[in-house]
Amino acid sequence: MFTATTTAPKTIQQQVLRIISKRKAIKTRRLRIGSNLSHELGFDTVDVVDIILELERNFHIVIPDEVPLTTVGDFVNYVASHASLKAVAA
Repeated sequence: MFTATTTAPKTIQQQVLRIISKRKAIKTRRLRIGSNLSHELGFDTVDVVDIILELERNFHIVIPDEVPLTTVGDFVNYVASHASLKAVAA
């Protein structure tokens, strides 16, 4: 399960976890909010870029290169704070 230390709505959290887990065929229950994508889960730079592109498409947001996204929680929190409710419902 996800050990939640995030204030993101469940639907956003679930969608972000699904996108991240799909990239490396990792079960979503293995993902933790504090999990580091590169150190703990073995994601490389290309994997992270692909996740960012997928999140941008799904949530209609732009994630600048300078945003530090290293943990699952970083992705969930960034998307939750920048996605509009209309994009999430779509």
